Amino acid sequence: MGPIKGGVKKKRKRKAESGSKNKVDSDAAVASLPLQPRSSDWWDDFSKRITGPSQLRKSKEFKSLFRISRKTFDYVCSIVKEDMMNKPSSFTDLCGNPLSLNDLVAVALRRLSSGKSLSNIGESFGMNQSTVSQITWRFVEAMEDKALPHLRWPSEESEMEQIKSKFEKIRGLPNCCGAIDTTHILMNLPMVDPSNNVWFDREKKCSMVLQAVVDADLRFRDVITGWPGKLSDATVLSSSGFFKLSDDGKRLNGKKMLLPEGAEIREYIVGDAGFPLLPWLLTPYKGKGLSDHQLAFNKRHHATRLVARRALVRLKDMWKIIEGVLWMPDRNKLPRIIFVCCLLHNIIIDMEDEVQDEMPLSHDHDPGYRQQICEAVNTEGSLLREKLSLYLAGKLPP
Repeated sequence: MGPIKGGVKKKRKRKAESGSKNKVDSDAAVASLPLQPRSSDWWDDFSKRITGPSQLRKSKEFKSLFRISRKTFDYVCSIVKEDMMNKPSSFTDLCGNPLSLNDLVAVALRRLSSGKSLSNIGESFGMNQSTVSQITWRFVEAMEDKALPHLRWPSEESEMEQIKSKFEKIRGLPNCCGAIDTTHILMNLPMVDPSNNVWFDREKKCSMVLQAVVDADLRFRDVITGWPGKLSDATVLSSSGFFKLSDDGKRLNGKKMLLPEGAEIREYIVGDAGFPLLPWLLTPYKGKGLSDHQLAFNKRHHATRLVARRALVRLKDMWKIIEGVLWMPDRNKLPRIIFVCCLLHNIIIDMEDEVQDEMPLSHDHDPGYRQQICEAVNTEGSLLREKLSLYLAGKLPP
């Protein structure tokens, strides 16, 4: 899937609306409530329809329901408005009331952010599960079409220089352009069907792989998904467009860093031991008996590549539809749902949404998966890594 990204908006704070202090379950089923008079604010009316007419909702409760701020919600609505409203539809709630654009986006975001079943979401929002499914898929298609600028590889040298500068501030690795990692999206598939064996991975789970290249702000810069979890990280990488572009010199081929004695450090990304050591992908030193400068490099390398792990942890924590085990998902649609979750992840960053700082994060995006080891070593990559580690240790001649 193609990489893209969008502009950053100025951050603003919104005051919370006054209301009752009584906490109400955000998924309380009140599907049969009579239609209330429309208020001037969509959220006031919508919250009454799903939680009861006597309850006034606060802005923080909006955030807990949709995992984004109202500002970001309104922006997402503006992105998908044309695609979601121009197509003829008859989306209504169980009372026959037509659903507005905000209603449609609310349903889709709740489905993606909660990971709860179609029937659960439908019961909470007062509509049948078929309607929830159709709305969510229309939202996914609209996001794919309109939100692509929010996930892209940097096209300007100045933008890449900013990324390099932020990576260097982590633990001193110069000219680093990104960190790569993979995660598994778990699926519950009937193993009596032989065609499902391809999804049975090395940890005896059914999964689909997501590979992501991340910048220092945890923003996805390139993603690929849809491959069976049984494939190794190295195999998924070699099958990706990112690999071909980088290997052909069309990516990670920008400004080099000059070292003493005319030596140069090219642009590169960092990845764990599950990836091959390449001229543009530096992995840690492996084995026993490592020298001091090699051990020191590994520490810098580990701290730097953690941004990719954090990004994937945040992705799954925020968009729980891909965090748990999906029950017999459509394997043709799932990659597109994963991709839209990545787009939403980036939009939250680009909007400087304070919600991302308020959400508690777990420690592992792939629990139960052991570290993979790739033995492939490229000579040019090995020389570059050694040169860089000696330079960082101050052992290169002046």
